[in-house]
Amino acid sequence: MEKSLSTILHVHLNLNPCKISALQMLTARYCIFIDIFLFSACCPGIATVSKTIAFLTFICLLAARVNGLVYKNPMLAQANDFSFSGLHVAGSTSNSSGSRVTPVTVAQLPGLNTLGISTARIDYAPWGINPPHTHPRASEILTVLEVSLMVGFVSSNPENRLFTKVLQKGGVFVFPVGLIHFQRNVGYGNAVALAALSSQNPGAITITNAAFGSNAPIGSKVLAKAVMSHIR
Repeated sequence: MEKSLSTILHVHLNLNPCKISALQMLTARYCIFIDIFLFSACCPGIATVSKTIAFLTFICLLAARVNGLVYKNPMLAQANDFSFSGLHVAGSTSNSSGSRVTPVTVAQLPGLNTLGISTARIDYAPWGINPPHTHPRASEILTVLEVSLMVGFVSSNPENRLFTKVLQKGGVFVFPVGLIHFQRNVGYGNAVALAALSSQNPGAITITNAAFGSNAPIGSKVLAKAVMSHIR
């Protein structure tokens, strides 16, 4: 006799009705996995209860989170989940680098979840820099909106080739995923650029911060030897 999902959850996992209801809601969008689960539970000779439990755990985790973020019921989504305001406002560049990044990733705009895109506004004081950094999960395309920028990236080992160019207003440059890149304002006013990235959560690793400001610190002997090996 075919067993219902509620019966299987109650008999094999000893779950109360409230927990069963919650699990059914989580698995409602994954019918193909539920079918496999039902087949396994109805045929103990093929799949053990422990395997069934493990598979259910997999289903629940898959349904509850997407790309590491808590899954939101589409019926509860609102227009604000897909909207962000503020990129018209200049970021403060009163810092040591003379630049400010205003990100719009999935952390600021939940509607980006699973879409694989994000953006950012970057403001530069005169001669300010966006210091050498990488985005471990994204390529970047940068468009200069105001003034001019010197931009560049370095290829991977062993060539470590530098690709650099001065962009005027309206200029566009691409930084491949994971490569060290930078920008510097070479104009006489405040510069602005808009970045588009190929990940909802591109991440950023500033090279000097990672090497010299890590928590816990990298040993001075390691850093000294690494730096000295490149001094001719």
